[in-house]
Formats: sequence, C-alpha cells, structure tokens
Amino acid sequence: MMRSFHSRLLLWVLALAGAACTPRVIPAGPAARPADFHQWAPTPPMGWNSWDCYGPTVTEAEVKANADYMARHLRPAGWEYVVVDIRWYVGNDTAHGYNEKDPDFSIDANGRFIPAVNRFPSAAGGKGFGPLADYLHAQGLKFGIHIMRGVPVVAVQRKLLILGSTATAADIYSPEGQAGWLHDMYTVVAGRPGAQEYYNSIFQLYASWGVDLVKVDDLSSPYHKGEVEMIRRAIDLTGRKIVLSTSPGETPVAEARHVQAHANMWRTVGDFWDSWEQLKEHFEVCNRWAPYIQPGAFPDADMLPLGRLGIRAERGNDRMSRFTQDEQYTLMSLWSIFRSPLMFGGDLPSNDAFTLSLLTNKEVLAVNRNSTNNRQLFRRDNLIAWTADDPATGDKFLALFNAQDQELAPASEAVWASDVITRQTPGQSQKVDIDIAGATKLYLNVRDGGDDIAWDHANWLNPVLRNASSTVSLTTIPWKAASAGWGQTTVNKSVSGAGLQVAGKAFALGIGTHANSMIEFDLPSGFTHFQALAGLDNAGAAQNTGGTLQFLVFTKNPYRPMPADSARIAVSLTQLGLQGPCLVKDLWTGKSQTLTTYEFAPYVRRHGGRLYRISKLKSQ
Repeated sequence: MMRSFHSRLLLWVLALAGAACTPRVIPAGPAARPADFHQWAPTPPMGWNSWDCYGPTVTEAEVKANADYMARHLRPAGWEYVVVDIRWYVGNDTAHGYNEKDPDFSIDANGRFIPAVNRFPSAAGGKGFGPLADYLHAQGLKFGIHIMRGVPVVAVQRKLLILGSTATAADIYSPEGQAGWLHDMYTVVAGRPGAQEYYNSIFQLYASWGVDLVKVDDLSSPYHKGEVEMIRRAIDLTGRKIVLSTSPGETPVAEARHVQAHANMWRTVGDFWDSWEQLKEHFEVCNRWAPYIQPGAFPDADMLPLGRLGIRAERGNDRMSRFTQDEQYTLMSLWSIFRSPLMFGGDLPSNDAFTLSLLTNKEVLAVNRNSTNNRQLFRRDNLIAWTADDPATGDKFLALFNAQDQELAPASEAVWASDVITRQTPGQSQKVDIDIAGATKLYLNVRDGGDDIAWDHANWLNPVLRNASSTVSLTTIPWKAASAGWGQTTVNKSVSGAGLQVAGKAFALGIGTHANSMIEFDLPSGFTHFQALAGLDNAGAAQNTGGTLQFLVFTKNPYRPMPADSARIAVSLTQLGLQGPCLVKDLWTGKSQTLTTYEFAPYVRRHGGRLYRISKLKSQ
C-alpha cells in the first residue's frame, strides 16, 4: 500500500509539472518490458477508426456510441479496438479539410499534445484520455489513438522543455521532411540530445492514459527509419503492450524486414476510400506484400470504407458506401485471405443489416485470424484466385475474384491528351484547344498518373465551346453523366468543396473532379472548338509528393463493350494440393457441395468475390 501511494504521489507531481497524465503506475526500464511486441497482436487487429466518418472532428460522445455498438454487436466476433484518429488535440478543427488558419491546440508544458476538452470533456483536469480508455476497457475493448510523426511546431516555437531532458523542442527538430498535407509537426532528428527523450515522454503519457494502439502518421511513405526506431524504443520503455501501426503507404518494400522488426502493422497503400479503382489496385499490392505476413506483423491494406461514411469526413459527403454488395464481398474476402488488419470506417450505430452481416461472419473472420501460407494462386487477366491453409485441419481456403471492367480506349484514341501533370509541371496545368466540328458528344476524362498518392484533384478550368460568332461556358450545360474517383464532380468548385485553384491562382469557372473520372456531355450543334485549362488542383499539388494525372478529351464513346455479368473461374484440386472427393463450403452463403471431379469452377459476378473452405472427404 505504501509503495502504491508513493507511485501515485510521484505521478501527481509530474502532472502539476505539465505531465498531464492520470495517476497510474507506469512500469519502466528493461526489467519491466513485456515479451516481444509481436506477441501483443498475434492476429491482425480488428476495430473501428473514426477517420472515415468524422475526419479530424470526432467527439467523445461519438466515440462512445461506436464503442457501445461494438461491445454489443461485434465484440463476440473478435472486434476490440476503438481508435480516435487525427487531431484530437485541436478544439476548432473543420470537416472536409484541416483548420490550419487558427487551430486551437491543446498542449502541455512539455510539448505533448493533449485532448481538446471541448471535444473530450472527460479529459478535463489533466486526465487526458484516461477516463475514455477506462470506459472502453470496462466493456472489454481496447483504446487507440492517431498521432503525427515528429514534434509539434508550436512546441518548437515556444521552446518547450522536453520531459526527462535539458533540451527543448527547438533543439531536436528539423523542417526537412515536414508533411506537405498538414503542418502541425516537424521532423525529430535521431541522435540529437533530447530526441529519444521526447518520444519516450509522449509514449509514457499514452501509457499512463491506458492506450493500447498508436497509429503514427506520415511515417511510412517516405519511410522515416530513424523515427521508426525511436518510437519502437519509446514503446518498449513504457512497459505497456501498445500495438504500433505505421501510416500511410505504400511503405517501401525494400524496408519490409525493417518495419517487420519494429511495427505490428504498416500501410501498403495511401488512404483507401470507397472507389472500385482503388480496390482493384489492391490485388497487385496484396500480392506484392503477401510474403511479409507473419504473426504480430501485418501488411495493412488500410481501412474498410463500408457502411455510413463521410458524416464530417475529409472526402465526400454523408453517404452509405459507394461499393456495391459484390464489391463489398470482394473487399472483405481479399482483406481476410491477405490477413490485413480490419479497421472499420463506417459509423457503427448507422449500420444496416448487410454491413453487419459482413462484419460478423465468424467463418470469414477465422480466415483472417488463423490461416497460413496466404498467397495469390494465379491471375488470369482480371480473374484472380488466392489460397491459404487452415493449420488446425489441413483444409484449404480459396478466394475467387472477378475484377473485369468495362475497359477504356487507350489515350492514343483521344482527340486530345495532356502530358502527365504533376506538381513539378510548369503551371501545374496544360492548355486545351481542340477542333470538335461535327461532334455530338464530348467526354472529359482524367486518369491517374500512376503514383501511390490518392490526391489526384483535377480541374477543367474556364471550359468553353466556341464557334465563329459565339462562346458558351461548358459550366452552363448540364452533363449527361459524371463520375469521380472520390467525392463528386462539381461545377465551379474543386472536388474537395473548396474554390478552384491551380498553381496558386483562383478560378471562378470550371469543373472540379478527381482521377479516375469521366464527364459526358451532349453537345449543342454548331460549335467547332473546345478550349480549357486542365490543371492539378492545389489540394493535390500541396501533398508531399503531389497528385499525378493525365487529362484526355474524346468525342466518341471511349468505353469498350461491357464484359459479361459473370465469369467462370476454374481451379484444379491439384493446384491446391488436394485430390477428390472434397467438400466445398461457401463461407458467405454457408452452402456446401460435394466435389467429385478434379476441378472446381464456379461463376463469379463482375466485381465480385467468393470465399470457400475446401475439405478433403475421408474415404468410406
């Protein structure tokens, strides 16, 4: 009892000095370290993250509502983490973007961000996230937070003293490598006096709150090896089992072994949203990363943008996921057989029955949790098969995907095509001036330029139709159809909802969209020229790598004929290491069939995915 009293007294004194932590005993030093951190997450973590719903504005009440739902409906299926995403320390942040004009930062005397009390009332009185963590732990759940790599700019400006060091924040920072998309933090320079102590101090704080997972942003791409190593040491010194997630991707494959040795999960892609084009890219990405799956260290295909999204998010408006049901089966089947961590992005209390059924299928989730030898079996154009083993039974898992699309004509068939435009392109734009005499259709197409950053914000600026005597702005003509990679194609605004801006110049008239996108117009007769400025919107150019995109104009239908609704995908049992007869169970429908032939060849719907367990039948 006396030792416990002195420990609490010590932490109370630290709080008065700016430690801003709850009175909990924090084991420290090598003797108190838990076992190898890979044992803290032997299976892929499963939980909810606030980002897809609430961006940087989530409140304590919303976190609790999602936690309550998880405890009632999802915890029996293995879901346990509740993660508060970015900028929980800003009291006046905004939806659909960040408030960098006059952010109201909550920060302690040692340069560590603490929860904004107006959003998280239980944090008042220096309690931090401790009470919220206690609320979750009482329901059998775990608590996670998001942070940005580095030291706060405001701590550097104020030269705040680093806890456990004589150095200040101004002694450990560098502006080199600062995130281009959010300017809250500076790089911490490994090796400087106070650098390791700074990371030690923030993770000691998080451990005192009872945090179970920390997602560290701006760490993976580019890969900041020095800070990865400091973070690993800092977590180990707390003595608490804090799962480490690095973000965003793609993490360089060349660093796969290093990140395996330092993190429990690491991103393989940039931010993933409810876009089929992005989902389709995951087949290649997952195949690339499958060799690096191991217990306690998992390549992370990013969140599950399912259910109700965009309530106050960065991208798009309040909506149900744009994925079709077939695409949602594909998503859950691929993430499961790839053994990606499963972090649900939708607002759980708003779930519909179908979304809940995806999240509570225990046989599908068992593939994610317990399978081994996970790999792509083959890819025949856009017909794809994955397989894995059940080490407990010797059964095989088989996932089949039909990723066939209605193909687009190549750029060579466009009447005009830009160069690939990036933030390095002079003016970040290219002029369009083409002859459309006799055309009855106009298709404005933007395609991704091939990088890993999903910030391909594109603008068609001052688009006009001309003839010898008149000019008409295309913004006054309703389009017949429009699609965008994320968000919605918008007149006189960027796809993010802000004003149209390219290379620092604002434009009043234009169309904002996002790669990959297609806008179709029926042309009024008599016009002979189409003119515009095709440019990378400032929202894309501001990223640390920036968007990359290509603009194209067609006057004839650029779509190839639609593929069949379903395709037959044939897999021989010998490819799976089996011989018949076998029992095949569809894990989504629960239906089983006996297979007596040497081949299993079901039909799979376009954009759809199926997941099967195949068991060898014992001879009678």
